[in-house]
Parts: sequence; C-alpha cells; structure tokens
Amino acid sequence: MADAQDFSLAEAARPTTPPPASSDNDSVNLTILHHSTPHTFPFSSQSTIMDLADTIFTHLSIPLSNQKFMITPKLGLLKPPFSDPNLHLRTLLNKKIVLLAPTPSELSSLSRSSSTKRPASRDPTIKTATPSRSRDWRKVQDEATYTFQTLIPLPYLPNPSRSLRFLERLRDDAGIKASMRKHKFSVGVLTEMNPADHTTHESRTLGLNRNRGEVIELRLRTDAYDGYRDYKVIRKTLCHELAHNVFGEHDRNFWDLTKDIEKEVEANDWRSGGHALSSEEFYNPNDSGIDGEHMDGGGWTGGEFVLGRADAGRSGAQAANMQGLSRRELMAKAAEERIKRQNDVERESGGEAA
Repeated sequence: MADAQDFSLAEAARPTTPPPASSDNDSVNLTILHHSTPHTFPFSSQSTIMDLADTIFTHLSIPLSNQKFMITPKLGLLKPPFSDPNLHLRTLLNKKIVLLAPTPSELSSLSRSSSTKRPASRDPTIKTATPSRSRDWRKVQDEATYTFQTLIPLPYLPNPSRSLRFLERLRDDAGIKASMRKHKFSVGVLTEMNPADHTTHESRTLGLNRNRGEVIELRLRTDAYDGYRDYKVIRKTLCHELAHNVFGEHDRNFWDLTKDIEKEVEANDWRSGGHALSSEEFYNPNDSGIDGEHMDGGGWTGGEFVLGRADAGRSGAQAANMQGLSRRELMAKAAEERIKRQNDVERESGGEAA
C-alpha cells in the first residue's frame, strides 16, 4: 500500500510537458462552393477571412465588391470588408462556405447588355399623367362628426331591415349632409316612430326631437303598417326636427331656420335633376304630405327614451327583441359610433397621405 502511495506522489511531482505549439507553417485546406462547384485552397493556420477574399479574387477573378460568403451554421452572411477581418480560417474548417457571386462571364454578359440597351422612345400620343385631385379630408371629417351617430329601426315591427335602409338614405342624403355640416348638427340617434303610439283622433305626429338632438324619431311607416311614407315628405319632416336642435318653441326664429334648412337640402340634392321618382324604393304618390297632420309638439326635453319597450300583450319572443335602451345607453352607443367613424377617417386620411 505504501509503495502505491509513493508512486502516486512521484507521478504528481513529475513536471507536465506542454503540448507542442503549432507552427506558423502548418497549413489548412479550406473548401468553398461556388455555383455548386467546390474549390479547395491551401492557407496557413494564421490566415484570415480577408486572405480568403484575396484568394478568390486571384484565382476566380471575382472582385471583392461582388463577394458574399454564406457560412453555416451560425455565422451567416459575410462580405468584404467584413465586420471582423481577423477571423481565422481555421475556425471555419467544420463549416459549410458558399460563395454567392456572379462568375466573370456573367459579369461580362451583363455589362454588354447594359451598354447596348437604349431607352425606349416615349409614345407622343400618350399624355403625361396628372395627379388626381386629392380628397377634401376636412369635409370627410366634418361628415363623420356632423351626422346621425346611430341608426335604430324598431325590431318588433315588420321588415326592420327596410326601415334601416330608409334611415341610411336619410343619413346619406347629400342635401341633409350639407345642411348638417353647415349648422354643425350632430344627432345621437335617428330612429323610426311606431305610428300606433303617436296617433289620436285629432292628429298624427310625424316626428319628435328629444333633448335637442339626442334622439330624433320619424314616422316612416303608413298607419296600416303595409308600406312606407314618401321619402320627400319624411325628409321635410326631418328638416323640421333638425331645427329643434336650436329652437324648442315654434316661434318665428324656428320657422325661419326650418325654411333655411329646407332650401339648403333642396339646393344640395344632386338627385333632383332628372331623377325618376317612380323608381324610388320609398316613393309613395298617395302620401300628400303634412296637411291635416301634426308635425310635432315642439322640442321635447327630459325623461327617458326607451326603444321598443314591450307591454304585457306581446309574446315572449317579441319582448326579448324589445329590451329597452335608456337615454344614457343610447347616448353612450352614439358616442362610440362617432369615435369609431372619426378614427376610421383619420386612419384613411393618414394612409392616403403616406
């Protein structure tokens, strides 16, 4: 046991012989691929990536400016003058090196082609393109602000989708849009009126404006619910209700503003010139207008506007479709719609400007 221990100590005390230092004269062979053809070049162990580039230029006649080396794995794409020109080639021996560069013949062919190419003569019959007139983004933004923020047909009456088309046509009417921009009218909700709720032996109410533009109701349907009233009659009613955004009472100021709005709507109605009224979806020749009817009782203030409130006589399915919306809920919905439209306009205007 003592002999074995003495032997171990003697071995530990023996000086370690360092490995022989590599000589500068040791050579390495490096292979690259160019157009799928391998090329092997000898280098000294101290050669760098710049030496490889110089060798490529000497033996393959490819200028340094056209050389790119794809080295995998890890190093990626390298090209002269290289971020690390002192990268030793011996560190690349186990990597795949692909030279991405045109051959001298390809370069020569490309040079000849460019020198012989002549610019095509311009056809004198083709006129120079002129930029189209840019959109009036101020007008677009105003139309997104001064409009009816939310359109709501009554869901429990027949064919609410047709009522929605009627409301959309009123909202998009060129004359209505022009007048609303001029007077800066913004209406929270435009909805239809249930004729049964606003008909008495003495009168039939055609429209209501609640809280100076929070909600405007219009009597779109006939009393028998078998059709719709004439579009121009309803549009005239809407002009009347828009005037209540400013004046509540039916005084001289109110009637003067109403007449101004009606004239503005007519003047800006591009459909009026040569348009066939009989082709209109909401053309009703039997609707003679407002005679014998009650336009409204003036601007209405206060209370709650509840859309489609069900009563005890309605079925469960109808009541489910008539969940009430309070005035606060309707105004919150209108504000969301207004913000969404304004954001859409800003995104569109920014995209076109870019």
